[in-house]
Amino acid sequence: MIRKATAADTAAIVGIYGHILEREAAGLCRTGWKKDVYPTEETVCAGLAQADLFVWEEDGAVLASGRINQEQVDVYAQCPWAYPAPPEEVMVLHTLAVEPSRGGQGVGAGFVAFYEDYAREKGCSVLRIDTNETNAAARRLYARLGYRESGIVFCRFNGIDGIRLVCLEKKL
Repeated sequence: MIRKATAADTAAIVGIYGHILEREAAGLCRTGWKKDVYPTEETVCAGLAQADLFVWEEDGAVLASGRINQEQVDVYAQCPWAYPAPPEEVMVLHTLAVEPSRGGQGVGAGFVAFYEDYAREKGCSVLRIDTNETNAAARRLYARLGYRESGIVFCRFNGIDGIRLVCLEKKL
């Protein structure tokens, strides 16, 4: 079940971030995230405050989280999007995090499918997502789900310098 997150989900979401960051430190994945910089508990709190944070829950356990809203980050303006659209027609998925022990089991793809349905319900025809250039797993997932890489923007992103941000999009 995917639902809006509540404050009671904070520890579980932060735990998922921690598990991903532990794998990153061990060289088992490359998200480009940085411990104590992004994502953090403050990332969760911002999503809760804006009421745009969602979680995938199964048997009482939170397995994934992500923010879904129409906020296009500033660096998106530097991307050569193939599908120009007014802001009210664009939906964005931010900070998709899947519990690593559930990787490859369809949780990420299911969360993206929910995001697409949510966008349709809100009348949005263009979907946008970003990821770090080093995040090969996310890039493979998004490509498999029909997202096109529109460009790579070199920037400071979420407090981390030297990011090569891959901007992806899909037209519904």
